[in-house]
Amino acid sequence: MNTTTTRADLGAPETKTPRILYHVTAFLVVAVWGSTFVFTKLLLLDGFSPAQIFMLRFLMAYVLLLVFCLFRGIRWKADNWKDELLMVGLGITGGSLYFLAENEAMNHTTTTNTSMIVCLCPLFASALIALFYKSQRLNSTQILGTLIAAAGLAVVVLNGRFVLHLSPVGDSLAFVACLCWAVYSLLLIPANAKYDTLFVTRKVFFYGLVSMTPYFIVRPGLNTHLLLEQPSLLWNLLFLGCVASFLCYLIWNWVIKKLGAVMATNYVYFNPVTTILFAWLVLSEPITVYFIFGTVLILVGMILSDCRQHQELENELECKE
Repeated sequence: MNTTTTRADLGAPETKTPRILYHVTAFLVVAVWGSTFVFTKLLLLDGFSPAQIFMLRFLMAYVLLLVFCLFRGIRWKADNWKDELLMVGLGITGGSLYFLAENEAMNHTTTTNTSMIVCLCPLFASALIALFYKSQRLNSTQILGTLIAAAGLAVVVLNGRFVLHLSPVGDSLAFVACLCWAVYSLLLIPANAKYDTLFVTRKVFFYGLVSMTPYFIVRPGLNTHLLLEQPSLLWNLLFLGCVASFLCYLIWNWVIKKLGAVMATNYVYFNPVTTILFAWLVLSEPITVYFIFGTVLILVGMILSDCRQHQELENELECKE
């Protein structure tokens, strides 16, 4: 892979749109994803398996994308077989394998362990992307910012209870999910540089569904009868499929194209923050001093992590003037 890229290749922010818009959008997407734990947990408690939830929400999202594409014209294939394999990799790492590993991890380890490990993916994503793209390597300030944000994540998730119960199987699965999202972020760079967001997102859903079919050959059935017996579950599934999958994946891939993979992925640190806020609003769970302190650390880390990109953008504007 070529180790030097231009800012355009990496989807760097354009000057016409205020940069803050991309940051706000990234935060809102992560906020929605942070709330999905509650909806997924309800579906799990009422009889759905992790694989069934994934299949139903991705199938719903893919159908919506197809309908949306009918009004814009559908491009079915990538330019060559290498690019098509790239789309397969995106569907597996950002779809089937990621969701299976993350949800199955929660059956073997604690939610705290899962959240802690999975949400550390920005650390691995930054290292992985820097390995392939010299222009995305972090400077000392950005490394410090990333570490501060990771520390803030730990404070928020642990919430004053500094005890982690080790579970080799569950923790390993959570780590697999973490690596999957890091690889997904890496693969999005060349995909977004060559293809539009709508095409890439549709391919992610398609190959995510295709790569999951072997599982259902061994364990058939989607338990859709549960939706008829408990109509309230349908609303949970509609939220996961229409909002958290269809809209959020589409917007997230666009945000990565605009902010860059490293900066956008850092917003994953806010995932547990938005989960706790959602639980506070809906379930009246208390906000602790650890949550506030951890959130401040994440904010400081994010600001430091974005320093170089912001400075580079200002320098480019000065040169043009």
